[in-house]
Amino acid sequence: MRETTYFILAALQDGPLHGYAIIQRASELSTGRIRLATGTLYTALERLTGTGLIRVVDEQIVNGRARRSYELTPTGGAALKDHAEQLAAAARVVTERRVTRTVVRPA
Repeated sequence: MRETTYFILAALQDGPLHGYAIIQRASELSTGRIRLATGTLYTALERLTGTGLIRVVDEQIVNGRARRSYELTPTGGAALKDHAEQLAAAARVVTERRVTRTVVRPA
């Protein structure tokens, strides 16, 4: 799972959001590392909707344009949790490893 996908899904954990709110929440959750361009976001939302990880839950017309709200599906929630557990396990390889170095000195 790409980092942008991870944070888009994470942004939807607390409930449905529309596109601009997803951009803002993903940035907050990633402490500014993820800065989604509008085109990138909507391409990702289409892909995630197509794979069943998210779904459209509301659509309104605002200033002549469709504003869709998306939510995480149970499949999307499970995928997000699985990936988070993989990341945590990978991090433990480093953070819980006790580094012992044997210094070999020339005789």
